[in-house]
Amino acid sequence: MKNHKHTLLLLAFLLLSIWNSNAQALATNPKNEFRAVWIATVVNIDWPKTSTDNVAKQKADYIEILDTYKKLNYNAVIVQIRSVGDAFYPTKLAPWSRFLTGKEGQAPKPYFDTLAWMIAETHARGFEFHAWLNPYRATMDYNTSLLSPEHDYFKHPEWMIKYGGKYYYNPALPEVQNHLLKVVEEVVQNYDIDAIHFDDYFYPYRIKGELFDDTASFSTYGNGMSIADWRRSNVNTFVKEVSISIKNIKPWVQFGISPFGVWRNKSVDPRGSETEAGQTNYDDLFADPLAWMENKWIDYLVPQLYWSMDHPKASYSKLLRWWSENSTNTAIYIGNGTYKINTDSDKRWNNPNEIPNQIDITRSYKNVQGNAFFSAKSFLNRNQSVTKLLLENQYKYPALPNVVPNLIRKVAEVPTVNSIAKNALSSRFNVNYPLNSSVRYVMIYGPTTQTALDINDPSQIIDKIAFNDKKEALEVVIPSYKLDKSNTCAITFIDFYGNESEATLVNFTL
Repeated sequence: MKNHKHTLLLLAFLLLSIWNSNAQALATNPKNEFRAVWIATVVNIDWPKTSTDNVAKQKADYIEILDTYKKLNYNAVIVQIRSVGDAFYPTKLAPWSRFLTGKEGQAPKPYFDTLAWMIAETHARGFEFHAWLNPYRATMDYNTSLLSPEHDYFKHPEWMIKYGGKYYYNPALPEVQNHLLKVVEEVVQNYDIDAIHFDDYFYPYRIKGELFDDTASFSTYGNGMSIADWRRSNVNTFVKEVSISIKNIKPWVQFGISPFGVWRNKSVDPRGSETEAGQTNYDDLFADPLAWMENKWIDYLVPQLYWSMDHPKASYSKLLRWWSENSTNTAIYIGNGTYKINTDSDKRWNNPNEIPNQIDITRSYKNVQGNAFFSAKSFLNRNQSVTKLLLENQYKYPALPNVVPNLIRKVAEVPTVNSIAKNALSSRFNVNYPLNSSVRYVMIYGPTTQTALDINDPSQIIDKIAFNDKKEALEVVIPSYKLDKSNTCAITFIDFYGNESEATLVNFTL
């Protein structure tokens, strides 16, 4: 009898532990949160793995990245489609990238529109596709023999500034700004992207003893400003023009920038952060994210806080607080340096809890809505101890990306279903594309246990399915194990801005 009581107590304790664990996971796993990974193509950092891979291998490797991060419950990819005056898509404004085909200017063989294909595969898995462009960097080195005759280095040598082992577009020239604006506009117009994304490379990082020689342009266009204010004005003008142009073409397409993690050090500006960064956005890159936010030129910022929580000169924790306190009008996501795990001189990165702890503290700030991780190869069959922790805790359940900032609106229509059927293996039904609304996805919710149906519970997200064709009904098939013994699921629409409609209940009868 005593052993029986002991067994019952132990069972009760285990059940309570499981309940507490699930309750804690639900409490710490928000339904809406940006979870992105950067896919760097420059010098084949993440994809393609080598520039000479055949098309079939390239496709398989890209899908492996998507499927890996889908299993980890991510919801966005930031894919580099222009890195050094080149392109991962067909255009007359730049040559095909040598990082894609092995030779700059050479199209893929067999031919396919790489960008269109990537977007389709990305949306098919419920991810947002953020098209990452590096506007100002023109080459990776001085070896111009690798460049196509169609590269701007040959077509417009007057646009180029030689500096630090690379060539850069001169940000001061109106014709450069107009050209780069056309590059952005073409991508927004021609492709079904969710965002345009710039990284931290505006004016290049300072190199001791080298001059970024834009003195002639400053003489022509300086207009009485200091050279530093003038450079910041050049960047601001470009950011503003890109913002206006994107929204004029497709207002749902976001504009996001991932600046270097330090705006200014407090030692030079009382508004700055408690850091001792050797270079800063404002003073060295001539980029002013505070101005971009104040003027509502961007939808989101992803400051690159690639340091450990307690780094002595640039603490993740202190910088997170600073960005949270200084954000206005703009969504803030944090960039995390997963590339440093087990590879950095800062031994804090050897702790598998470093990234999970960074996510936890990020979530403690209400006006910071997610994270992005550099880069994709960090969790591709690597660092399994970290991914295991994330999947069991912080990323236990899926999440939806946030609504485009300042564009929260009501989705007018709710889904209607027909052809409802159920058998021992699955439940199924059809959803028609709405007549008077533009939507991208159908969300499916359902309990896997005997709990009540709740579309605000991320553990009940079953699937996110993209509409491929507005004319054809979307067939939804739910394997029986995903609904357990329930005869009911709920479905909603997600529009192009990320807004979610009211739910429609679907009842299955045997």
